[in-house]
Amino acid sequence: MKSALLALLLASSPLAAQQPVAPPPGGPTTATRPRATPLPVAPDPKAARLRDQAMSDDTAYALVEGLTTEVGPRMTGGSARQAYARDWAVARLKALGFKNVRIEPYTLHNVWERGAETAEIVGLYAQPLHVTALGNTGATPAAGLTAPVVYFPTFNDLLLAPAGSLAGKIAFVSNAMEPTQDGSSYGSAGSARFVGPNVAAQKGAAALVIRSIGTDHGRGPHAGTTNFDAGVAPIPAGALSVADAENLERMLKLGKPVTMKLTLTPRFVGDRESGNVVAEVPGTDPRAGIVLVGGHLDSWDLGTGAIDDASGVAITAAAAKLVMDAGRPRRTIRVVWFGDEEIGGFGGEAYARAHAGEYHATASESDFGADRVWRFETNFGPAAKPIGDRLAVTLAPLGIVRGTGTAGDGTDIAPVVKTGVAGVDLNQSGLRYFDYHHTPEDTLDRVDPAQLRQNVAAWTTMLQIVANAPESIEPVPPRR
Repeated sequence: MKSALLALLLASSPLAAQQPVAPPPGGPTTATRPRATPLPVAPDPKAARLRDQAMSDDTAYALVEGLTTEVGPRMTGGSARQAYARDWAVARLKALGFKNVRIEPYTLHNVWERGAETAEIVGLYAQPLHVTALGNTGATPAAGLTAPVVYFPTFNDLLLAPAGSLAGKIAFVSNAMEPTQDGSSYGSAGSARFVGPNVAAQKGAAALVIRSIGTDHGRGPHAGTTNFDAGVAPIPAGALSVADAENLERMLKLGKPVTMKLTLTPRFVGDRESGNVVAEVPGTDPRAGIVLVGGHLDSWDLGTGAIDDASGVAITAAAAKLVMDAGRPRRTIRVVWFGDEEIGGFGGEAYARAHAGEYHATASESDFGADRVWRFETNFGPAAKPIGDRLAVTLAPLGIVRGTGTAGDGTDIAPVVKTGVAGVDLNQSGLRYFDYHHTPEDTLDRVDPAQLRQNVAAWTTMLQIVANAPESIEPVPPRR
């Protein structure tokens, strides 16, 4: 590593402290510059041993391989494959040695189910396009809908469209997403999917298609859900593959009318039974609280759900097993494989309702693929600050820095965190995650075994330290 780059990384490290420095000649009389200084904290020796052991442990990879091979896509929304996945998970978690393994059922209401989905340009520039329906959207007639396309380069352009201007037309939003390490571009670009169909419906559109919310340039569309305001009738809405959206954009820029035939026939099928899979590593001190970890078992159906989120459930379960095998922890570690995250986080909501009376010390989830962890964040209260310091020095050999944000990210743990439970986040690199997220390319070959092991090492370190910490982990102010 070049010395200049090393200096930049050290200066930006969360271990850096503000130290006074001499002002430059002719400069101001005072100045401060961040300077890296090690924390005066010893690494946790047992956590360090387990961390290093995890770097050669392939339990997580075996779980991802089994789940994607033996179960395959686990379509969110109480599907038959999702039910099979729960049974598979119970058998596998019991075989790994976890205790109190069970399925906790809940009911899903007004479930959406995919139907036929095709798109093509007709007339001038005639050619097929690759499309997938967005969850919770409406249907075209069975024979399809043929209408002129109205082009919006960005979601903001759609927002600015006059009321009623899209009547009888198919709106097309083509905002592009760029890769970022922290995945922040998903929030800005994702608005076209999250609320775009609702906005288009309010402006009278017959249908909406968007450029898939992804950073690839392939022909696999990105699935995902959307929602409509009360009183707004769902319209047909689909995501075009990035390559096809770029091609459609080129057609429209030629300045001649473009007509699309869109066929999307999803339907709402009523109520279905679903559930969460729960397993535990019992602790020695019930009064010390529960350390909640996990990911979501369901997936979209275009790929096999390897990075989203077989990797997440595998990482957290493998880490909990390593801690379990090293001796009984102080706090109970509860591993939850949540159901139905993709369509609205219903598994997380059901878990929070079912366990509202229990003391959770911390909550964490893994739901950002399988690439390396680069940062951790917490929201501990003052009494638990030493835990964060031990995490910082023990995670540092894995290349993980301490962030300054408020922890508690994740759809599945959000209902628990909102009650005042402390969060610990282990942030993975998102630089390639959205190339494959919700696409046919979300398959086992996208998982890098070495980076997966680094994830397990990070989670093992965190669990060993947090679950055995002698400090009190008091509730934090509830989130609104």
